[in-house]
Amino acid sequence: MAAALSARSCLELSAAVRGPARRLPELGFTPPGTAPLPAGRYGDSAGGFCYRDSAQLAAATRNRFVRWTTSGDTVELVEESLDVNLLNNTVRLRIHGCPLLPGGVHICEVQSHLVILLLTGQTVHRLLLPHPSRLYRSELITESQMQSVFTDIGKTNFRDPVNYCVIPNVPGLASNSVASAAWLSSEGEALFALPSAAGGIFVLKLPPHDAPGAVSVVELKQSSVVQRFLTGWMPTAIRGDCGPSDLPISLSVHCLDHDAFLFALCQDHKLRMWSYKDQMCLMVADLLEFMPVSRDLRLAMGTSHCLRLAFSQSLGLYLGVYMHAPKCGQFCVFQLVSTESNRYSLDHISSLFSSQETLIDFALTSSEIWALWHNEENQTVVKYINFEQNVAGQWNQVFVQPLPEEEVTVRHDQDPRETYLEYLFTPGRFSNAAIQKALQIFSQGTERHMDLTWDELKKEVTLAVESEFQGSVSEYECSLEEFWQLQVEFWSKFYACCLQYQEALSRPLALHLNPHTGMVCLLKKGSLSFLVPCSLVDHLYLLSNEHLLTEDDAAIFDDLEMSRDVVCLVQCLRLIGESISMEMAFLMEMACSRLQPPEKAAEQILEDLIANDTENVMEDIHSKLQEIRNPIHAIGVLIREMDYETDADMERAHHLSMRLNLTQLYGSATAGSVVCWGVCKVATIRFLICRDLLVLQQLLLRLGDPMVLGGGQLFQSQQDLLHRTSPLLLSYYLIRWASQCLASDVPVDTLESNLQHLSVLELADTTALTAHRLVSSPQTIVELFFQEVARKHIISRLFLQPNTNLAETSLNWPHLITAIVADFLPLLWPSNPSFLFPECLMGNCQYTQLQEYIRLLQPWCHVNMGSCCFMMGRCYLVMGEGHKALDCFCQAASEVGREEFLDRLIQPEEGEMVSTPRLQYYNKVLCLLDMVGLPELVIQLATLAIMESADDWRSQATLRTCIFKHHLDLGHNSEAYVALTQNPDPGRQLDCLRQLVVVLCERSQLQDLVEFPYVNLHNEVVGIIESHARAVDLMTHNYYELLYAFHIYRHNYRKAGTVMFEYGMRLGREVRTLRGLQKQGNCFLAAVNCLRLIRPEYAWIVQPAPGAVYERPGASPKRSHDGECAAVPTSRQIEILELEDLEKECVLSRIRLTLVQHDLSTAAVAGNSTPEETVALLVRAGLFDTAITLCQTFKLPLTPVFEGLTFKCIKLQLGGEAAQAEAWEWLAANQLSALVTTKESSATDEAWRLLSSYLERYPSQNSLYHRCVINKLLAHGIPLPNWLINSYKEVDAAQLLRLYLNYDLLEEAVDLVLEYVDAVLGKGHRYFGIEFPLSATAPMVWLPYTAIDQLLQALRESTTNHHSIVLYQKLSDKMEDYQQKVSVATRDRLYRRS
Repeated sequence: MAAALSARSCLELSAAVRGPARRLPELGFTPPGTAPLPAGRYGDSAGGFCYRDSAQLAAATRNRFVRWTTSGDTVELVEESLDVNLLNNTVRLRIHGCPLLPGGVHICEVQSHLVILLLTGQTVHRLLLPHPSRLYRSELITESQMQSVFTDIGKTNFRDPVNYCVIPNVPGLASNSVASAAWLSSEGEALFALPSAAGGIFVLKLPPHDAPGAVSVVELKQSSVVQRFLTGWMPTAIRGDCGPSDLPISLSVHCLDHDAFLFALCQDHKLRMWSYKDQMCLMVADLLEFMPVSRDLRLAMGTSHCLRLAFSQSLGLYLGVYMHAPKCGQFCVFQLVSTESNRYSLDHISSLFSSQETLIDFALTSSEIWALWHNEENQTVVKYINFEQNVAGQWNQVFVQPLPEEEVTVRHDQDPRETYLEYLFTPGRFSNAAIQKALQIFSQGTERHMDLTWDELKKEVTLAVESEFQGSVSEYECSLEEFWQLQVEFWSKFYACCLQYQEALSRPLALHLNPHTGMVCLLKKGSLSFLVPCSLVDHLYLLSNEHLLTEDDAAIFDDLEMSRDVVCLVQCLRLIGESISMEMAFLMEMACSRLQPPEKAAEQILEDLIANDTENVMEDIHSKLQEIRNPIHAIGVLIREMDYETDADMERAHHLSMRLNLTQLYGSATAGSVVCWGVCKVATIRFLICRDLLVLQQLLLRLGDPMVLGGGQLFQSQQDLLHRTSPLLLSYYLIRWASQCLASDVPVDTLESNLQHLSVLELADTTALTAHRLVSSPQTIVELFFQEVARKHIISRLFLQPNTNLAETSLNWPHLITAIVADFLPLLWPSNPSFLFPECLMGNCQYTQLQEYIRLLQPWCHVNMGSCCFMMGRCYLVMGEGHKALDCFCQAASEVGREEFLDRLIQPEEGEMVSTPRLQYYNKVLCLLDMVGLPELVIQLATLAIMESADDWRSQATLRTCIFKHHLDLGHNSEAYVALTQNPDPGRQLDCLRQLVVVLCERSQLQDLVEFPYVNLHNEVVGIIESHARAVDLMTHNYYELLYAFHIYRHNYRKAGTVMFEYGMRLGREVRTLRGLQKQGNCFLAAVNCLRLIRPEYAWIVQPAPGAVYERPGASPKRSHDGECAAVPTSRQIEILELEDLEKECVLSRIRLTLVQHDLSTAAVAGNSTPEETVALLVRAGLFDTAITLCQTFKLPLTPVFEGLTFKCIKLQLGGEAAQAEAWEWLAANQLSALVTTKESSATDEAWRLLSSYLERYPSQNSLYHRCVINKLLAHGIPLPNWLINSYKEVDAAQLLRLYLNYDLLEEAVDLVLEYVDAVLGKGHRYFGIEFPLSATAPMVWLPYTAIDQLLQALRESTTNHHSIVLYQKLSDKMEDYQQKVSVATRDRLYRRS
């Protein structure tokens, strides 16, 4: 097959033009001294230039070329690249009033510059641009975009007189000739050749751009070898007498090192060769000698002859001449031969005849001629021939891109708008520019944006046609049929406009041939297309019968008989294909689209063919079948040629980054479009072949074995072939659909979300998924796949072979494009193990397209079924249909371990525990569902996965944990608890239990938490709640209350009491606020209630250690300053608290609360204060009643209370009105006994009265409280109130005397002693608490003699003070008197005893 390709036909592949019309930079220039010429003086033309090193793999100019089109005074230049997307690669130059000559654009390449030479009807121009090799180093070209050579063309000073010249008005210059040539000399001069009317050539020379010099004109004349220089603008050359028939009509130049050969094909059918250096004609050849000549032809002037040159380093210079004659034409190929003494001659190589009418252009290589014609119907015809090998003169056909159908068939069950829009915007039919121009005309010149995208253009077209349509039907009502007919009418009108402009823009202007790579392009007015070799099967099917029957094509296989069988078989297929109407073809299309068996559709088509056979096509097919010796074998051969199924997955792509000059090879949008359009063409042709083959096989089955197949052929063989053909047809239908299905634009947030999903699946780093690149025009999904994935695989397969020297590799376009398409098809082939195409669609968020792809694939393709289900699940997931996604994921699970994509999906990470493949798959899907946020589906899938993990307790634990987590997230508390209890891993179970406690507490769903049974988990739950209770803030979390409820629910009252008591203690220590004290009081009350519910012998709890560090599971060990583990403190002695102790704490807590309610400033210290401290705080706050209650509860002395109250009395005694007002506040907090008085009492009086009442109400042993009150008063120098003195005298007069002595109150002490002595003697004895005064019959009495002696001594020592002497004397007298009376009483008592 490969050997036959060189002589096969070619296909035209258009580079997609779906992007918005670019706003081209336009550079204008009006040369001075020129008069405007009409713009339409010359026809439109086109041409191309290829870089010298465009075939070198390591060159910066690899696969780059420049093309141009001229129209009037404007030339549009475009630089194309097959490797990278060039930025700013298009420029439009306009030379006002100076139309460009056809073929008047010439590009020359020098070491540092790209030089553009332009010839117009009046001027010549030179533009210098930097050479790409100077802009970039080839090994650094790794980006997908780079700047074109035209990027900085605006900086080029082409208005500089050095770079342009007005063609001088030289006598003899042929004004009506369009022939021209231009070149650069080795010195850098720009030379322009124009024909002379005398048969010679004028050469205009611009000096080098970087050297001074004048413009000069040289005339090359046949009649003289003398050099003629024309200086300035006025010629002085001597005119010759040559006739007008010598006028050159086609000029070409061949440059040598220091010379240039000019070849002129003249109207007299002669070819003349000039040497510019020697200024002489070196050769004249009469071309009529090489063609059959009639007298009319010899006399007629040749106005349509054409000349082309081709140079080969090995073969030399070839000349191709097209000699035009009426009704026929002839190509003559010559080789230039030089003899001794600089004589040259032409060696005739070949003469080739053509019957085509109008030659537009032709291109020549050293072995081939490519020609472009317009036939009588003005249709494009392109053919080529290898003149060295093709002795018979057989031209090879190029199947050009046909124009869209003239009419669109709209069935009555179709919407006209949808049908026309689908047809207009199907990739490959209409260009963006054609539709935009049609839109502008259809909208009657309304101003429109010219940079509309494909989707925006679709909307604008719909609006324009619908508005026109609505305007015509708004006047009246119409039936549905009329409405439908009017829609068709308006849409067909717009369609006709589009067709007209598409035809104009598709008109080919020239051929461009790259002799280095063998690439041939068709240059059109509005686009560019490439000519690529046609595969053997397509070639046989597309070729007409007269070409197919030649001997060369019949010998396509080594077995000649088999070759003839295949040719006859293809002829049968062509007969069937030509007979199938649009309705019959539609049957097969619908069968494929609706997933119906193609065999049934083929059978129906056959029946329709037989029923409508008016031209005896069936007889012709039957007779052709008779010529086939072995039909079954021939059909098998044809199927094998079209089948791209491989046994194993293609090797995944190498990293091209190691070979930088391959990273971008054929990576541009242009190359991708050409390759993918080639795939689409192949798929389209092969679909038709398979369709016709199915119909033929149905015919064979109908005819039966004996008639056609001969003996030994089995009916079963036909059935097998039928079932092989059907998947083949569906495969090509799917590839064709994908080649025409546009990729969707993806929002950035969708891309980011997709990357997150892929990172969960660990697919983001595979070769199938790269960063999504933005493109200027909408891509098909096949183009997207080629650019993102397939190109790397194909290039690595073609070039990264062992022993491949890339530096010496030369690119051959025909072979490479054929190999790329041939390698690309297996990557797209549905029944191959490779799953890269759907994976790419998934990675680039093409979910709708992926769904349709799988829908078309699933019913008949049984390869990668699990992967397809997984992909469909991903699509459903993105579309929000989670339950459908879950079904797909579950279906895919059965194929895990059998398919390459699913195997890659479950590859374990390094260090990850490896479980069964299906469990790994489930884990990945669970992660994906978890990320998307579908907990119900996670639970369903995890439950399913548990059945797969019966023997793997670790996996079971993971899955149970997963189920628990999502049940808990959903609020399914009971289900979460069940999942927790079924977890086989104690560690995970404890983690889940901890999470359950925390989450339910946060949600305040405490009833569920308390009521769960916690079988075998009771201690763990208690431990978890306790650890949380002791670790978190007491006022924001209620773990203690939860634990209390937990124990109460289980009737464990002692533990409940312990919990609440600990809670209260911590509240006192840590929450020293009013609210904290309130909660503390409630806690102690709850604890008391708990103990009261227990039998008395068990009503006790263990005292929690104050400030203890509670051990928590997992807590790190405490360390000393040097890092050593600190010793564990020894446990303290256990303290037991009984109900009475708790009641006391309850009272204390209530009193603390009372204190803080009275004075908030005490909250910081009252919360954890001891009873003694609390008493002090109460006394300071004036809450004496409360303080006394506390002292009585805890059996504390009341001394602090009396001291405090005494001090407040002192302050009131000494204070002013402010102190009086403040005192009423604390006085009101104490219960004062009712007092009947006739005058209004002060706060001081009330305070003293309160003190007095306390002394009466709370007697003490040895009158302790009186003593402490008097001590306080005397210490502050306050005179003792009478009521206090009287009260104390009655209790302990001797102690009062001592207090007087202690504070040096001698006078008061003397008075007291005098009164005391009188009381003992019987005068006022009741005021001193003496029941019986001194008497011989009464009980004995006594006096505090020691104190009295101390008093006397003190008075004795104060002799300097007269008052002290008086007091001393008075006291001494009194004591003497007392002594005497005591002596008498003593004697009487003794007397009575005796």
